[in-house]
Amino acid sequence: MTVPNIVFILADDLGWADLGVYGATDFKTPHLDRLAAQGVRFNQAYANSAVCSATRIALITGRYQYRLQAGLEEPLARHGAQLGLPADHPTLPSLLKQAGYDTALIGKWHLGKPPAYGPQRSGYDYFFGNHSGAIDYFTHKPGVGEQFSPDLWQGNEPVERTGYYTYILGDEATRYVHERKDQDKPFFLSLHFTAPHWPWEGPDDEHVAHNIKDLFHYDGGSLKKYGEIVEALDKAVGQVLQALDDTGQADNTIVIFTSDNGGERFSKTWPFTGQKTELLEGGIRVPTLLRWSARIQPQVQEQVTASFDWLPTLLAAAGARPHPDFPSDGQNILPILEGHAANTERSLFWRYKSQTQRAVRQGPWKYLKINDNEFLFNVEEDARERANLKEHQPAIFTGLRRQWEEWNEQLLPITAEIYSHGLSPDIQADRYVPARLSRG
Repeated sequence: MTVPNIVFILADDLGWADLGVYGATDFKTPHLDRLAAQGVRFNQAYANSAVCSATRIALITGRYQYRLQAGLEEPLARHGAQLGLPADHPTLPSLLKQAGYDTALIGKWHLGKPPAYGPQRSGYDYFFGNHSGAIDYFTHKPGVGEQFSPDLWQGNEPVERTGYYTYILGDEATRYVHERKDQDKPFFLSLHFTAPHWPWEGPDDEHVAHNIKDLFHYDGGSLKKYGEIVEALDKAVGQVLQALDDTGQADNTIVIFTSDNGGERFSKTWPFTGQKTELLEGGIRVPTLLRWSARIQPQVQEQVTASFDWLPTLLAAAGARPHPDFPSDGQNILPILEGHAANTERSLFWRYKSQTQRAVRQGPWKYLKINDNEFLFNVEEDARERANLKEHQPAIFTGLRRQWEEWNEQLLPITAEIYSHGLSPDIQADRYVPARLSRG
């Protein structure tokens, strides 16, 4: 069999239960639900961070983001905006390119601004999309006001498009898939949507784009509006999947769909608690689907996995390996998905500067620290992370805490100048600061 094409679809701030197959009830996602039925639905898939650019660095390098200075920023913004993914660091697209693939990124980059950084400096042959972390769905600007220019690029040149950004990206990806028909080389397409990230604008809300005060849009949105944004994302994904069918490329194309972190203000994360910027399950557990009809049978997968696993897994599918000088921290899960190996227990680690958060997942156990409070949860039995078992299982608790400390010593330190986005009670009422911080 020839090596597969790869389409990697990344949503932005999609919550755990924001797809029908994962429990969404207020809106419908028929195309992604169909993708789940045709392939693998992961029940224990994690993002490497609770915020966007940090996860994206882990995804593209296959390594803990804390090994790179840019990966410490949560996310790349403010004083960290001058940082980025070094052009000489091996990446998933650069390694696939060396293995004979044509590579393309359509959508969000958010790993450093040109000219020092950029998609085509890190392995992508073709780029259409935005460099920044967020743009308006209609103006395509990274901010509100005449001082901002649209952040929409084709290669190194600014371009103009009219319309809803989710649909623009879907159209561009559909065109790319059609152009790949009957080509001699396989392709790797990263399709990185900005949906359902704020601002809260559905396909019919161009008037909102001209009236908001800033992109954070703290005075807007609703569950209904959020559903419209997700349904538009589902529609765009369905269009790309249809293009694979129409061009006869679907069977030997690996399609992956996931999110860069947990859900935001209007997301549904049930049964989990927490959201983006938090190491509770709702901030890091993400919906994840994979289809490779030619080699992998439909299944519901309980293997614990994370964003950085995709580099070794997809390289293995392409007959390639990680760079020997930059070994992946992730795991090649392809043998598990193909039924050639059993699920494996492993340890995954996180840290997040805001609220001094730490987490370890090992087997059913999760060690969690938020500020001065420490917890031990059995997340397989207690998905909402309510029953603190640290006094009932002291050996497991101290062991996981020690593992985190040993892991952390191998990584770049968290310093005062590092930016970390967090929730505060002035913008989200349920993140209030209680008058009493302990039971007393």
